[in-house]
Amino acid sequence: MRTPITSRGHLNIVIRASLALVLLWWCVAGRAEVTLNLKDADITTLIQTVSEVTGRNFIVDPRVKGKVTVISSSPMNNSSLYETFLAVLQVQGFAAIPSGDTIKIVPETNARQDGGSYDSGGEGLAIDEVVTHVYAIQNVSAAQLVPILRPLVPQWGHLAAYAPSNMLIISDRAANVRRLERLIRQIDQSGDRGIEIVRLQHATASEVVQVLTSLNQGDKQAQQDPTQRPVAVIADDRSNSVLIAGDRAERQKLLEIITRVDIPVGEDGATQVVYLRYASAENLAPILEGYAQQVSTSSPGAAGGAAGNAQAAARASGSGSGDVRVLPDPDTNALIITAPPKTMRQVRDVIAQLDIRRAQVLVEAIIAEVSASRSSSLGIDWAVFNGERIAAAGILDPTTLGAIQGLSQLGSTSGSSGANANLAGLGLLGNGINVAGGRIRDNGTSFAVLLKAIKGDGDSNVLSTPTLVTLDNEEAEISVGQEVPFLTGSFSNTGATGGSTLNPFQTIERKDVGLTLGITPQINEGNNIKLQLDLEVSSLAPGSGGGAVDLVTNKRTLTNTVSVEDGQVLVIGGLIDDNFNDTQRGVPLLSDIPLIGSLFRFRSVNKDKRNLMIFIKPAILRHPDDGNYYSQRKYEDLRQLQLGTGTGTRAGKRIPLVGGERILLDPFDHFANRDAEERARRQAAAAEDAARAAKAPSPPPAPEVPPNMAAEPVIEAPPADPLPLPQAPPPTAPAQP
Repeated sequence: MRTPITSRGHLNIVIRASLALVLLWWCVAGRAEVTLNLKDADITTLIQTVSEVTGRNFIVDPRVKGKVTVISSSPMNNSSLYETFLAVLQVQGFAAIPSGDTIKIVPETNARQDGGSYDSGGEGLAIDEVVTHVYAIQNVSAAQLVPILRPLVPQWGHLAAYAPSNMLIISDRAANVRRLERLIRQIDQSGDRGIEIVRLQHATASEVVQVLTSLNQGDKQAQQDPTQRPVAVIADDRSNSVLIAGDRAERQKLLEIITRVDIPVGEDGATQVVYLRYASAENLAPILEGYAQQVSTSSPGAAGGAAGNAQAAARASGSGSGDVRVLPDPDTNALIITAPPKTMRQVRDVIAQLDIRRAQVLVEAIIAEVSASRSSSLGIDWAVFNGERIAAAGILDPTTLGAIQGLSQLGSTSGSSGANANLAGLGLLGNGINVAGGRIRDNGTSFAVLLKAIKGDGDSNVLSTPTLVTLDNEEAEISVGQEVPFLTGSFSNTGATGGSTLNPFQTIERKDVGLTLGITPQINEGNNIKLQLDLEVSSLAPGSGGGAVDLVTNKRTLTNTVSVEDGQVLVIGGLIDDNFNDTQRGVPLLSDIPLIGSLFRFRSVNKDKRNLMIFIKPAILRHPDDGNYYSQRKYEDLRQLQLGTGTGTRAGKRIPLVGGERILLDPFDHFANRDAEERARRQAAAAEDAARAAKAPSPPPAPEVPPNMAAEPVIEAPPADPLPLPQAPPPTAPAQP
């Protein structure tokens, strides 16, 4: 059954209603075939007719208006009619957006915001239906595809790239989405990029990579093509291989260059000069020479038979000339190496691993000693003398006995005056309170009583905080003190006879008295530090004799090896000494009588207590900022002491009485950045020199050297090492006023 529909101008409402009912009946029956011919018909009439024929529900935007013309010569089924309807909407600038059981007809400018189906590329949908699809790009960059595909997408459509996952998002009509998908598949090809691994026989991988990199940089500057993917060249020093990643043509060019460069440089080896950055040439030379000779003698094919073994033994023992020599140059801190190419590569690999910047260790030590002493003495000395009857004495204090002996010697000396006797009698007096009384007669009984009482109380607090910085595995020592003379012997001319002349003399030995701290740190894995300590603290004891005689020193030593973490405070030694002495002297029997017995007793009580503790706190300085932080902290502490803040001294810059200004350190920032401009200028000049050297054309490949000709020595330029700019302290550093 074929039902032609013709409309010229405005159709009669009755005819349209009847025709719509007939078309609807055939649609329901599933046998409807419609020939659609419209001329200048209202688009609303077309939407209503399609809704009646297809059974779809439409929501029409108020902005959807216009006249349509459709010319058809063959009948269409429901799906074909709907596709024709979508094509008419596209021509008019409208789009049909599915929304549940209904379809929204809106202007194309709102199509991507109002929705649209999300499918696998528009398959199975009407060609003019709006869809959104996401493509995962495998080989090329999604961002590079956007400017290529953007002209193929209408203005109202959406095209964007998501770089993190290399995906492309497209929102357009199904037919255009399918067309863009075919284009993307053709563009997203892996091409002929690949990876080549070249094992070198004579040249060094790092040097070959440096030459190839210079050539690639020159080609980039000549081509100026940002879309071309660069060739990657990497050196594998372990296997002495070069890895090349890029297109086939570029890889082939680099392979030809490597073939020309990888040639032998002579049978007897070559000479190279290697400038060291951190290690010491004198310390490293014997290690490298021993290693190189061992590698040279153990390599297969170096020498064969008994002659080869004899030559290897001679080289190993040092009696032969050998073909490997490593000489240090202390003035330039460089190594002069003569070795075959293979051995040269191995030696340079060892140098690269040993010539590294070592970390430093700062050790802060605290030696604190707190002591307290208490003493008390009380006693009575007495004497009774009668030349005819009795003599008795109770001398309980040893100092009193010594003074009496001096008096007796003075009294036995002929011609001694009474003034001298009175002066010698003062020797009976001691520290504290002395109360004396008595009566002395020439004929009769004489007696004397001396009461002594003294109490002592003393405290001492000694604090030392030495700080020392040294390299990893390097011994360092700091010593602060004075040299004290000690009398070790003497000679005099007592008893010389016969007119001989003898010169008396004394022998003196000077010893250091003070603080000595020696450390040897070793940084282990995980910021753990193995620390060898050698500490000695000595001082003159109070009450030592004058000059160089009878000097008594207090000495405290500590030799220890500990393991401590970075920044950890650890106690490495300590002493708590508590002494109590109670001495009583008395007259037998009389001293035991209650109350009265105190007149016949002498008691002395001494109590000494001493606390000594030693603490350490190491810190690893891996970066210049770490050193700047601790240096600034110590610098500011010393400057605050000079200013007198918090130390009890008078603050100010003027020197009292004599005038003038006190010596004062500059602020740390001014002191550290005083030469910053000059250092920046030197660093910029070094950078310009390095840039000019990088732009210079690479030298041609070295020609092959015949085996009978000796190779010329290769001398490397010393590395540029400009002075670094001073770094600001870390933000954790406390701000000093």
